[in-house]
Amino acid sequence: MRVGMGYDVHRLTTERPLVLGGVTIPCKMGLLGHSDADVLIHAVCDALLGAAGMGDIGHHFPDTDYRFKGISSLVLLKQVGELLSRNNLSILNIDATLLAEQPKIAPYRIEMQNNIARAVNIAPAMAHVKATTTEGLGSIGRGEGIAAMCVALITEKIG
Repeated sequence: MRVGMGYDVHRLTTERPLVLGGVTIPCKMGLLGHSDADVLIHAVCDALLGAAGMGDIGHHFPDTDYRFKGISSLVLLKQVGELLSRNNLSILNIDATLLAEQPKIAPYRIEMQNNIARAVNIAPAMAHVKATTTEGLGSIGRGEGIAAMCVALITEKIG
């Protein structure tokens, strides 16, 4: 078994919609980035790639490559899942945490989990999403951005 950890953070802007876990959430501000800036999915990608020893999201999907401009991060996650599968690796568990003062994540959590699970072809129960605030501390607490952390467990396929 192998464990990987991922982390991502993006600045909030009024110029974009807010996409988290592949869900467009009604909000005055969205995240700034080259793709759809979905910090949750980016952290999941990094955790999976790290567990596999295959670099990080920036290596596979650089922000200098116009093909990824505005792309849905779920498309990137699906490609990460396919890369692991081609390398005889299976995903056992994904556990991710969003760090945000706003919006409330609970109404969207199940849909996020389902999106992640579908993208990498695992059971929804194996993709867990939760959220916390930073109690008003730091840049996240001031509402300047949103961050996500993720831990993933993978294993080599048997047979």
